[in-house]
Amino acid sequence: MKIIADSGATKGDWRLVTDKGECSGAYLSAGTNVSAMQLDVVCGIISEACRKLVHEKGPEVVEIWLYTAGIVTEDIRHAIQKGLGLICPNAMIQVEDDMTGAARAACGKRPGIVAIVGTGSNACLFDGDRIVRKIYSGGYILGDEGSASALGKLFLSDYIKGLIPQDVADDFASRYPADYNTIVANIYRSEGSPSGYLGSLAPFITEHYGNSYIKELVDSNFRAFIRRSLKQLYTENLPVGVIGGFGYALREILTGIANEEGIRISNILPAPIDGLIACHCSE
Repeated sequence: MKIIADSGATKGDWRLVTDKGECSGAYLSAGTNVSAMQLDVVCGIISEACRKLVHEKGPEVVEIWLYTAGIVTEDIRHAIQKGLGLICPNAMIQVEDDMTGAARAACGKRPGIVAIVGTGSNACLFDGDRIVRKIYSGGYILGDEGSASALGKLFLSDYIKGLIPQDVADDFASRYPADYNTIVANIYRSEGSPSGYLGSLAPFITEHYGNSYIKELVDSNFRAFIRRSLKQLYTENLPVGVIGGFGYALREILTGIANEEGIRISNILPAPIDGLIACHCSE
């Protein structure tokens, strides 16, 4: 049996599968992002998810493939591998970042250009096995253009300065804790994920896409990602695949803006997990 998991900032999708890719168990965990969360918290979430699958089915797990946001150092990778090894001591354990997961899900074992457009964003050039060039995201503070969290940040920045159209601002205040102190606390003092909080506002914002101000906010967010990240990698000789629930939900808008910018998107998938199962169970 194999455990294959994709864990982003919002949620983790864990699957227990046979060598043929047949699903024997599934578990949805809280999201993980080592760049924005304490490592011990991340390890706790990951270990609990692994225990749930193993405890419920009791199989001998021979492989664990985990893809999660924020794997930026070998120390982080080894800490997570050590925690998983305590639960499945005989398993081969591979921990990779979510960008590698997106690339393998979108391209399998073929070269391509891959974009994550979810709670966060990223882009890379994939040679069919490994990432050979990556445009650094910078996270929700320095980057993540095009993502749900970036859109939430743009919106809140305008909201607290009174720049959002009044009808949209009133609707927001009626549905969310919207006083200044609460907003600041959710970003700077929360024990959870600030990027997850910002990204959670995207569905509300996109409800108001018919408002010209919000339309420009959404469009300019995607356009910034295409111009600042994707265009550094783009070549007409390679397909461009997009992975992420936010990009998938707004796929018509994203595809239209990409076309305006001269980029053709070949496919948009809501989540990597099915592609990862196919990749790791194809032989």
